[in-house]
Amino acid sequence: MSKMSKLLCASIDGFDAITVEIESTFTKGLPSFSIVGLGNTAIQESKDRIKSSLLTNDFKFPPKRITINLSPSEVVKKGSHLDCAMALLIATNDKNIDFKDFYVFGELGLDGKLKDTASIFILILSLAKEGKIKNVLIPKESIPKISTIPNLNIYAVDNLNEAIEFFSQDNKSSKIVENKKFDYKYLDINNKKYYYDTSYYLDFLDVKGQNIAKRAALISAAGNHNILLEGNPGCGKSMITKRLQYIMPPMSLEEILDKAKMDSFELKEPSFKPHRAFVSPHHSSTKASIIGGTKIGEIALCNNGILFFDELPHFSKTIIEALREPLEDHSILVSRVNTKIKYETKFLFISAMNPCPCGNLLSKTKECRCTQLEVQRYKSRISDPFLDRIDLYIIMNEVNSNDKANTTSKELHEKVLKAFSAQKQRGQKELNGKLNEKDIEKFCKLDIESNEILQKAIDSFSLTFRSINKILKVSRTIADIENEPKIQKNHLLEALSYRKR
Repeated sequence: MSKMSKLLCASIDGFDAITVEIESTFTKGLPSFSIVGLGNTAIQESKDRIKSSLLTNDFKFPPKRITINLSPSEVVKKGSHLDCAMALLIATNDKNIDFKDFYVFGELGLDGKLKDTASIFILILSLAKEGKIKNVLIPKESIPKISTIPNLNIYAVDNLNEAIEFFSQDNKSSKIVENKKFDYKYLDINNKKYYYDTSYYLDFLDVKGQNIAKRAALISAAGNHNILLEGNPGCGKSMITKRLQYIMPPMSLEEILDKAKMDSFELKEPSFKPHRAFVSPHHSSTKASIIGGTKIGEIALCNNGILFFDELPHFSKTIIEALREPLEDHSILVSRVNTKIKYETKFLFISAMNPCPCGNLLSKTKECRCTQLEVQRYKSRISDPFLDRIDLYIIMNEVNSNDKANTTSKELHEKVLKAFSAQKQRGQKELNGKLNEKDIEKFCKLDIESNEILQKAIDSFSLTFRSINKILKVSRTIADIENEPKIQKNHLLEALSYRKR
């Protein structure tokens, strides 16, 4: 009678992890070793790594017909991180070991050493967020990243021999790894911590003048409102954008880990700093690279962060129009041949553009070389439905020699933190810029005078429902910055001043 054992591991399926149940059987017959269950090339190559690691550590390879099955069989499995789990099943075939609910990860070296892989952190984080994993055995190399994941019992070993010894002993507590604690400052709101950093690598103190644009940047950061900056070359559009990322709202632990997960997808070393992602693709980028296709697009990689389009009209019109869905629904569905994958896209969209092709239309000292037709064609690349998804539209002044710096990033960030606290203490799950219609009715109420002003604006400017909602959301953020519990007349008038004329 053949013996069958089971262990748990995982594999990436689209954007998330799925549990892979690894089964092994040892039956009579000609000695052979096969892996079934739709494993890719890296998994099929595991056979040689497993054989070598067992034989070099004085384990006898069983003279039987060995079959490893990776279930579910209809999903393609990828990665060398399944090596350790498969080797454990073979090495312990003659022992009575209960692996219980343990997940095992690790690539094997030919000498039996366990190695970290880029996908291990992604897989364990994804499983932990879904509540599918509690106990996990990993290589010691993986500790710095995996120990950041909360509510997880982590055990680490250096090689295959230690892994076998670990499962053979009753007391496993000696191998447990302590979860890492974040040393950053945080806000404790409703028993949940939101972390932030006060290292301002780029400071708003460097930006002279442009008070209206800096005020709009503060509102944009405090409420996660999309913003478009228009002005002559060199007026400070990019300067303001690059500094805005350091005054963004604090991040929950889940958001920090999500960002680290995205870094791993991009094969970058994960950063656990509470700095939101900043993605700035070039205007020559393809639609697939930005929206997503065979790989994850930029709009998914900057989830909960910033997406910056410099020289907006130079981007392909198909890309600009394709952004309308993720900007409105905060998610996008990418259809592939056999699967459909939904990505969250709750990013802050910042764009910058010149007033005309030559850039001198608003200049008081330089002459514009563009014809009226060229200016019209340039601006017509941005459609009204797209502009309707922009909360703040700012025309920036030309640089003046008398301009002075009047605010620091620290001062602006403190205002953002207060506005963030106000929103969370009200019970909002999302920041003002991402509120849905039901939440707008609940949190963005107007008094009688303000409501009359809004009705006049609707009639005068032919505002769409989307524009009305955005004005209400911006008004709510301005009130939060001013530490006012209710939206007042001056807040609404300021919000109206930021709309596209």
